[in-house]
Amino acid sequence: MKHQQPKTKHTKKTLIQLKDVWKTYYMGKISLDVLKGLNLKIDQGEFVVIVGPSGSGKSTMMNMVGVLDTPTKGQILLDGIDISTLSESDLAQLRGKKVGFVFQQFNLIPTLTALENVILPTIFQNMPEKERLERGEKLLSTFGLGDRMHHKPNELSGGQQQRVAIARALVNDPEIILADEPTGNLDSISGKQVMAMLARLHTEEKKTIILVTHDTDLVKYSEKTVYLKDGLIEKIKTNHGRKLLSNK
Repeated sequence: MKHQQPKTKHTKKTLIQLKDVWKTYYMGKISLDVLKGLNLKIDQGEFVVIVGPSGSGKSTMMNMVGVLDTPTKGQILLDGIDISTLSESDLAQLRGKKVGFVFQQFNLIPTLTALENVILPTIFQNMPEKERLERGEKLLSTFGLGDRMHHKPNELSGGQQQRVAIARALVNDPEIILADEPTGNLDSISGKQVMAMLARLHTEEKKTIILVTHDTDLVKYSEKTVYLKDGLIEKIKTNHGRKLLSNK
């Protein structure tokens, strides 16, 4: 009697796909290939960590995965749509609905309060003012910043500023959270709190998390780890049986 193969659980849709993606920068007669034929699929609900040393092409790859930039050669599909077929305004709208961004430098506007920073992306999506305020207040309260929502960034700690940045990334309820070195400017305790928050968004709200980092310690949170070196994907490891260390 033949051994029956277990049924695959792979039923999730592909949200982002890179097909033979190259990125070349030209400086006069000199050309520099920063990405060299990358192929990658990121499925709905995955927690993906893209890791590599400085100069490996991580930032450029992040711009591709977050559809912030277009490739020199190859295709990038966002939810099945080839981004090269979209106008810049249509792409901005699609990106605004699909992707929330969290950066190492927080990128908060210093003259705005925490609440004003959080609701900023909703203005570009033409969300009614009442709804945007309700969403912003709810997110900040959920992240333990209910008493800080009218404070400006310089009145907040680094960890608090990063929580504001995550709230801002979530305000349009995107499917994908793209985090670029989100713990890079934080102490170890604040860094663990931010990672616990991202882990919770993944497990409880089923968000697709894409984290770009040089810190190999963050690999323990991932279901799929993409190792980048010299503009090439060196290897991809999957770890679907891993434990999310959301409280450690």
